[in-house]
Amino acid sequence: MKTIPTLIRVALCAGVVTTLAGCLSSTPHWDATFGDAVNQLKAMQTLNPQASANTDPVSGIDGTAAVAAQKGYAKSFTTPTPPANMFTIGVGSSNY
Repeated sequence: MKTIPTLIRVALCAGVVTTLAGCLSSTPHWDATFGDAVNQLKAMQTLNPQASANTDPVSGIDGTAAVAAQKGYAKSFTTPTPPANMFTIGVGSSNY
């Protein structure tokens, strides 16, 4: 009849150990590495970290085209295109 008190003690010890394990804190480890993931992602997304030190002009588009593109971009916010009527989409024309 000693097995039942022994089982009760084992179960009680297991419960106490489980409860105390829940009180452990791993916060110091988390605090020490806080922000590392964000900093790593920012570094991975930066193509050229020294880009601000480059004084060469951007090549590939002339000033006139750049001004026209910027004006068209700004105009798209002042006078947006009206929404299309959803009942007439695809009616009356075909691209085939």
